Amino acid sequence: MILTNIPNLSRYADVHPNLKTAIDFLQNNDLAALTGDKIEVDGDKVFVKLANTQLLSPEDAKLEVHNKYLDIQIPLSASESFGWASRDELKEPKSEFDEKKDLLFFADKPSSYVNVLPGQCIIFFPEDAHAPLVGEGNIQKVIVKVAI
Repeated sequence: MILTNIPNLSRYADVHPNLKTAIDFLQNNDLAALTGDKIEVDGDKVFVKLANTQLLSPEDAKLEVHNKYLDIQIPLSASESFGWASRDELKEPKSEFDEKKDLLFFADKPSSYVNVLPGQCIIFFPEDAHAPLVGEGNIQKVIVKVAI
């Protein structure tokens, strides 16, 4: 997991070529002006999902993991908290892994929480189980999916 702000993302561009593509997009676009549900940046290698949704209580936010993608999550309109746990410590999957959605939920509880402010971003790798959308009220956010 990496917590930083968009101008500092360049420090992580060498982690993976697709991550560099995502960082270039984030640093060269007005995120608040993006529209639609999904924006293809580089086909299925890098794409952006826009969300306008209700935040959840910590009890209602479920840990999730991905195998093929890392997430860059950026709250735009409000702060958002994320539960976190090391994937290799999870013991209670809620179902089988959904290959099409690249998604598996767990019933385990997060071991810690981190608060992310508008203008900051958090990167979750496949080893990072994360429970997004923790907070009160509504949020507009950007989620960048990066194939690794």
